[in-house]
Amino acid sequence: MKALKYRYELKHVISEGDALITGRRLSGILPRDQSAGSDGQYHIRSLYFDTPEDRALYDKIDGIPIKEKFRIRFYNHDPDFIRLEKKIKHFNHGFKEKARLQKEEVQWILHGDTSFLANSEQALLRHFYVKLRTERLAPKTVVDYRREAYYFPPGNVRVTIDRDIRASVTSLDIFDNDLPSVPVLDGRCVLEVKYDEFLPDFIQDLIQLNKCTSAALSKYAACRAYM
Repeated sequence: MKALKYRYELKHVISEGDALITGRRLSGILPRDQSAGSDGQYHIRSLYFDTPEDRALYDKIDGIPIKEKFRIRFYNHDPDFIRLEKKIKHFNHGFKEKARLQKEEVQWILHGDTSFLANSEQALLRHFYVKLRTERLAPKTVVDYRREAYYFPPGNVRVTIDRDIRASVTSLDIFDNDLPSVPVLDGRCVLEVKYDEFLPDFIQDLIQLNKCTSAALSKYAACRAYM
């Protein structure tokens, strides 16, 4: 069995002012993510699943060191590229499994028709089916935000700044471009740093990690707690 390759993950809650300063520093040295638009950002929408007992939510709140959650995600309101993701956290290390989904398949899932997952050629979709049946996973909330992303290939370093984090209200229709939502985190942003083996000193200097407060933040948990 192939061992999971975990990545280091650091998160920091920062003000919009600090986000602007950090973005300017990074943009002068590191390339932006190719998904970004003319404003240097792109939109992310995720539909999160949880058990009837909200296990994923309370694992986060209670500080359980090893946890997992499932989400369906796509970018820039474009349903032509949708993924199911299983996110595994082990203390400050993270690992993601991914599988492609079609818009029609997501709509089936939202309407409770999940039988097609059982015979999928993608192992993660079959695993998701088992979780849906045995743990009664169900859609809980849609999380929206805009991301500014930079990368540094050595060490597979990725630095992101997430803004305007919003939680859905009254609807879980992930394909509704006018989905009703409310802002969370009081206008603050989330700075994330992910890397494989090492984080170069010059990147630490750019984002001034020593001046940030590390936070065990989950956008999913933040949105659920707000609502």
